[in-house]
Amino acid sequence: MLRVGTSGWQYRDWKGVLYPDDLPISRWLEHYAKAFDTLEVNSTFYRLPRRETFADWASRTPRDFAFVLKASRYLTHIRRLRDPRVPVRRLLDAADPLGDRLAAVLLQLPPTMPIELERLDETLDAFPRGLRVAVEPRHASWRTTELFDHLAKRDVALVLADRRGPRPPLERTASWCYVRMHEGIASPNPRYGDRALRSWSKRIHGLWGRRADGFVFFNNDPGGCAVENARRFGELAT
Repeated sequence: MLRVGTSGWQYRDWKGVLYPDDLPISRWLEHYAKAFDTLEVNSTFYRLPRRETFADWASRTPRDFAFVLKASRYLTHIRRLRDPRVPVRRLLDAADPLGDRLAAVLLQLPPTMPIELERLDETLDAFPRGLRVAVEPRHASWRTTELFDHLAKRDVALVLADRRGPRPPLERTASWCYVRMHEGIASPNPRYGDRALRSWSKRIHGLWGRRADGFVFFNNDPGGCAVENARRFGELAT
């Protein structure tokens, strides 16, 4: 099942686009969950919420709703994947109230971090079997068949990213896909036009088939572009 959503949901300029003007922010998550069945939570990159917060999110979303959490920058950018077990355990312990709603974890690596396969392996080992993990390396040295083979053996998804056009590498390393759409070139900026959305739909189906499984998240939030593009992509990808 290909799930389509946005990166975050608490954007004030989404009023009138996704949220009614008179809807209090305390009810935005429920409203979001009526429009989309998955959400990439970026706030966990900056600060780990309390267990009570995750429990609140679970209580406000349907049973089949899928949360994806972005791993802490302490693990990826400060520790640079060194000694990963404690930060991974802290994330999973806090997020435990999500239960089956925790669908995956995103590891976005800093653009200044060259390839470190041993550190990556140790980090991936810290996650329990069965929990999906996606990796978004951004230093050019990671673009190797050795990395792709490493990820494929673990069924770990290499993130496919777009910022004003597809960013290599565009490799299938898992039975499921993870796509992040950061910035399109249509007007008004940073919107994606139908041509780009159709191209991405064809790209995903070309790599994973018509019954592709995974996630597509739109991170071009200004002006509600992410909402409109996610809705449109969901229509085009079916």
